[in-house]
Amino acid sequence: MNQKTKKITVLVQFLISVTLLTGLDQWTKYLAVRHLKDQTDIPLIPNVLYLHYLENRGAAFGLFQNQFIFFGIITVVILCAVLYVLWRMPVKRKYLLLRIICFVISAGAIGNFLDRVRLNYVVDFIYFSPINFPVFNVADIYVVVSMALFLISFLFLYKEEDFAFLSWKGNVK
Repeated sequence: MNQKTKKITVLVQFLISVTLLTGLDQWTKYLAVRHLKDQTDIPLIPNVLYLHYLENRGAAFGLFQNQFIFFGIITVVILCAVLYVLWRMPVKRKYLLLRIICFVISAGAIGNFLDRVRLNYVVDFIYFSPINFPVFNVADIYVVVSMALFLISFLFLYKEEDFAFLSWKGNVK
């Protein structure tokens, strides 16, 4: 299989994975709206973890309230960056974790963006009370976990030269 065919295969995997992950996120939000809206909190682990319905018109900690255009631009930039990285990244086992991270962060960005387009807010429903963490959702989990994995892999797994494929100076394979 030649390089171009491999890269097209990665993009097909991207589309399938992101569709499934985004579908899971949207399904959980549908369930949250159906079962949690206008209801009292449901403790999963008392004094620790609750299902708590919230319509979030901003980002974490209430930042950037009602900034639809800003979130739209950020989503497009993230998706363009991910597609650029996936297209340039060598199709080698060494980069499997990085590819998965790209898939998952894209699903998170798209999941929350779909809410903003459809509803004008993001449906959040998971609340971790011991540290009064902001209410979040599955798409937020995708973004946070993928960014944490990226940071860990960037610091401890990959070396600087492993990212040479991102160079604008010619086509590094």
